[in-house]
Amino acid sequence: MAMHQHEIYRPTILAVDDDPDSLRLIAGLLRDNYHVRIATNGEQALRAAELEPRPDLILLDVVMPGIDGYDLCRRLRAQAHTRDTPILFLTVRSNVEDEETGFAAGGVDYLAKPISPPILLARVRTHIALKGAADFLKDQNAFLQEEIHRRVIQMSTIQDVAIVALASLAETRDNDTGNHVRRTQYYVEILANHLRGHVRFAPLLTDDNIELLYKSAVIHDIGKVGIPDHILLKPGKLTPDEFEIMKTHTVLGRNAILAAEKLLDAPNDFLRFGREIALSHHEH
Repeated sequence: MAMHQHEIYRPTILAVDDDPDSLRLIAGLLRDNYHVRIATNGEQALRAAELEPRPDLILLDVVMPGIDGYDLCRRLRAQAHTRDTPILFLTVRSNVEDEETGFAAGGVDYLAKPISPPILLARVRTHIALKGAADFLKDQNAFLQEEIHRRVIQMSTIQDVAIVALASLAETRDNDTGNHVRRTQYYVEILANHLRGHVRFAPLLTDDNIELLYKSAVIHDIGKVGIPDHILLKPGKLTPDEFEIMKTHTVLGRNAILAAEKLLDAPNDFLRFGREIALSHHEH
């Protein structure tokens, strides 16, 4: 439920203890600044941890009937919604071995009973602040990841449009081709999807490579920009010499793409596929 603007967000703390006196003390200390939720055993605590709003901090006793605090901590750490929730142990077990067990189980702090109110309040404030900072960074990271994804899609779309525009330069010089370059894209995609089931081609024809083949097929005739108009636009049959010149559009296209590749610092699969298609699309 959305808060009104005048309401101040108050973190939720789950206190788990089978001692009613301890729970009353904890609730009394924290209720002015936090929402306090209580549980008297491990099973109640697991259910309480699933309620909204999810706890921002869990105060956990060790010695309890049924599931003890260490095992409960491990279970909470194994669940997605409480994996990152700070867990502070409050217990009469205060020797080094017990503290080591608590930290190994996933606790972030270990306070000995009887409870010292100033220390408890200070530790709670510290871990709530740390969780708030961690949540902020997590949200920022998620936002940045989404923004990067959006920019990548945007750049990919711009690249696709630019490629089609580039390929259209060749098409506009050859009125007989119509939408030939676009139809070729679809032919290549259909053939690639058909051949991906063949043992010889399956390793190459992955989803990503088929997408690259589809995109790069549009520039297969880009070399026609280097063919003289009197040959490219000739309405009748080409002479043997003219036909030899026309055939060079494959090499011209390959060389143009190869020159573009040399401007890059790393290999580019799109240009590699485009170069191979430009050179060899008439080999059969």
